[in-house]
Amino acid sequence: MTACVGGGVDVVQLREKHLEARALIEVGVRLKRCCSDLGVPFILNDRPDLALEIDADGVHVGQDDAPPALARRILGSTKIIGLSTHEPAEIATGVLEPVDYLAAGPVVATPTKPGRPGTGTGYIATAAAAAERGSGRSPIPLFVTGGVTPEAVPGLAAIGVRRFVVVRYLTEASDPRTAARALRQSIDTAIESLGPPSGASHPG
Repeated sequence: MTACVGGGVDVVQLREKHLEARALIEVGVRLKRCCSDLGVPFILNDRPDLALEIDADGVHVGQDDAPPALARRILGSTKIIGLSTHEPAEIATGVLEPVDYLAAGPVVATPTKPGRPGTGTGYIATAAAAAERGSGRSPIPLFVTGGVTPEAVPGLAAIGVRRFVVVRYLTEASDPRTAARALRQSIDTAIESLGPPSGASHPG
């Protein structure tokens, strides 16, 4: 993780589907401390109750997890709440939720989400447009998951994506720092060449 952050990763999310609550808390506390030392936010997946116990910077929930409104009540107004979406109806509802960001994907099928088919880029473009419109207020940041590599970034950026979730490209790299640096350079170059959409901020 330290190498990835050193290479340009600016948010760390713990996505652990198998640990029991007590063990997950122990891991989360260590990661939260490390992320605080590195100056990057730490997000826990699925469990707003455990995010509260760990004092994580936020929680990311899926369509089958605690609703974002409940996560907000548990964690309060200052923590980060994120929500996964996979189809147009979910993104349309998601922009109305009390979230700080939305996620769309996976663009392609991935082993990190077994059994879930890829959404394709058509849905990603729809999600990017919906997030840019928001709910009549400011745009909502959108992260995209699934098959993100330096080579895939320019095409995704061209359809409105400015933020990317990456797992295997970094975790399977022989040199995570170099891999993260290549990914960050690809993102920065793609966004600089296209220019930000109106109202959107630089990824971070």
